Amino acid sequence: MIYIGIDAGTQSTKTLAFDSDTGRVLASAAAAYDLIPNLPPGHKEQDPQVWIGAIDHTMQEVLAQVDKRAVRGLGVSGQQHGFVPLDAQDHVIRPAKLWNDTSTAAECGEIMNACGGPEAFQKKTGNRLPPGFTAGKILWLKKHEPKNFAALACVLLPHDYINFYLSGVKRMEYGDASGSGLLNVYQRAWDSEAVRAVDASLGDKLPPLGESSHPCGTLTETLRARWGLPQGVVISAGGGDNMMGAIGTGNVRAGVVTCSLGTSGTIYACSDKPVTDPGGDIAAFCDSTGHWLPLVCTMNVTVATEMVRERFSMDHAAASAAASSVAAGSDGLMLVPFFEGERTPNCPDGTGVFFGVRPHTFDAPHMMRAAMEGAALGLNYGFVRMRELGVRPTEVRLTGGGAKSAVWRKILADVFNVPVVCLKIEEGAALGAALQAMWAAEGGEVASLCDRYLQPDESTYAAPDAVRATMYRERQALFNKLAVDLREAFAMHRRML
Repeated sequence: MIYIGIDAGTQSTKTLAFDSDTGRVLASAAAAYDLIPNLPPGHKEQDPQVWIGAIDHTMQEVLAQVDKRAVRGLGVSGQQHGFVPLDAQDHVIRPAKLWNDTSTAAECGEIMNACGGPEAFQKKTGNRLPPGFTAGKILWLKKHEPKNFAALACVLLPHDYINFYLSGVKRMEYGDASGSGLLNVYQRAWDSEAVRAVDASLGDKLPPLGESSHPCGTLTETLRARWGLPQGVVISAGGGDNMMGAIGTGNVRAGVVTCSLGTSGTIYACSDKPVTDPGGDIAAFCDSTGHWLPLVCTMNVTVATEMVRERFSMDHAAASAAASSVAAGSDGLMLVPFFEGERTPNCPDGTGVFFGVRPHTFDAPHMMRAAMEGAALGLNYGFVRMRELGVRPTEVRLTGGGAKSAVWRKILADVFNVPVVCLKIEEGAALGAALQAMWAAEGGEVASLCDRYLQPDESTYAAPDAVRATMYRERQALFNKLAVDLREAFAMHRRML
């Protein structure tokens, strides 16, 4: 049987066909797109129709390479937190505000204050409400575009809207819904107080919630005929990109942790119970398998390494060789890599800071290794907090572009003090979506599917060294102090610009 996985992201959509008989990806295709240009600072929006166009394009390309008669299911991974507003005729009212839209900070504060303040809101729902979450976007629409809000009949997240396009069914699963800021992650139900804080009528505009194991529906007859597929193709519940990335890396039982090394970075784990952080650093999400997904996000991972690599005109092989030529700890040089500000720790005005510069460390190899170490220490800031809250990692599975660097994998193993490894199939969220579609169509246990198809690539395995792990633990304390102590300096610098 063939299962289709769609990963609809911020910059592109990727679609793949997975063969359950051979465990191979038979075909894949991608289509890129942009955000709406020339919006005011902080506003990040997309027309949902670009997702639909990209899906149609990539589906046609993938299906041309496989036996369409064997397609049995389809799953969708989508960028989290976006707000797709529909009217009573199911038309999109305005472009979707995305996860990286920060124009709703004031509205998020209003909602939390209406519920007793950030601490009370976090204690009640499991999460605080950062500007990226969906709830603030809905209140923003009410305050700034009252005519559009008056027309609002249904709130969907990006992957829910794509599921609606595919199946004609409007619903949410608990994983992606937990990133809206409106879900009580303990009870897996809409929080009535948070919902009312946005608007008294909002409860009637939220779709029903459902288990991730339950299919959303089946492919519409219109699309079935358009794509030449058999009847009864199952559309799974789908989920947010992190939730689908967890399935795609086999992160579906306690002990396994996923670390994504992209422009930004995420670390998330599977937990049998909610993991909530009173300090607000760790997001308390549900996952898309019936468990929970504590998650930390940093804004500066390959942002840092690519900046140094490009500044010194190195290709990736030269950058890895340069970093390898320097001893662990970079001879005292440290990079606080907050080039894009930072989310964890919370330093929105942050900048990049090289600390410990001396004549013998003022060169490309030291700066390259310091960039890798700084990004790793930034990720570990949140990872340490997850462990303090009860996460017990036995293995970290790496994904994303940074995972291709052997020296960086070794740095991460030593900084995390946990073995790290990549997988033989590196398709992440799109593969997770395909595996969830198989789970929805065939039943059974999603963990068994992951065990069957997702195998570690032993050539990428890196174990921690006890001496270096101790050294990095000391470096972590210095990194944390610098990050916290520089907050006021970062803010002062911002005011001077």
